Amino acid sequence: MELKEKINKDNLPGHVAVIMDGNGRWARKQGFARVKGHEKGVGAVKETVEAAAELGIQYLTLYAFSTENWNRPKYDIHALMKILLQAIHNEMNSQKDNNIRITTIGDLTALPVKSQNELKRAVEMTSANTGLTLILALSYSSRWEIVEASKRLAEEVRIGTISIEEIDSKLFASHLTTYSIPDPELLIRTSGEYRISNFLLWQIAYTELYFSSALWPDFTREEFYRAILDYQNRERRFGLTSEQINQVEATKKKRTK
Repeated sequence: MELKEKINKDNLPGHVAVIMDGNGRWARKQGFARVKGHEKGVGAVKETVEAAAELGIQYLTLYAFSTENWNRPKYDIHALMKILLQAIHNEMNSQKDNNIRITTIGDLTALPVKSQNELKRAVEMTSANTGLTLILALSYSSRWEIVEASKRLAEEVRIGTISIEEIDSKLFASHLTTYSIPDPELLIRTSGEYRISNFLLWQIAYTELYFSSALWPDFTREEFYRAILDYQNRERRFGLTSEQINQVEATKKKRTK
């Protein structure tokens, strides 16, 4: 039986986030410049997006470029931006035809104007689609996001829109860039590294983590299926005991009868 056939479609994570890591190491292993790894990684993006859409997953967030990545050599940044532009342009019609909606999170004002315009066009062209929502995290970091949310809340307190007493986790979350997106249920990181790398720190409080040894350019839809199957074999307790979870599930079954 193929891996895809083993997946329970009734127990899919609604939102999968991916830290795409290993492009540079893949290139070095092949004897290529780093840019070749980024180019090859575009194929893994396409594989992952198609796999998620075919399964019926609702949200897929890809960590494409962090705020820390701006510290890389200028040539590397320029190459990344060029590849990003080409990938968005080449795949835009495909995403529209496949009912995939594109959106973004991050400080887009830091991106080159051409990249900003291409992203805006992709978001507008796919805005009416109702299938998978593909979220591109660009010039994004969780600490940046949390600081920006704190600034907005502080300003609202200053002008009297809200009081300090009103601030709770729900209100804080509504000021994050992901306010309209459910928290990830599964986070995948490739390349064998065991780090979160400043990604969705607030949102992954109860997210299941899956670490793949595959370098990102080698990450296939089969690897994606393995991550989903691993997720489906876990018990998600959210601070409760197994007995409490079983009681909740038993109550749900009774109500549906």
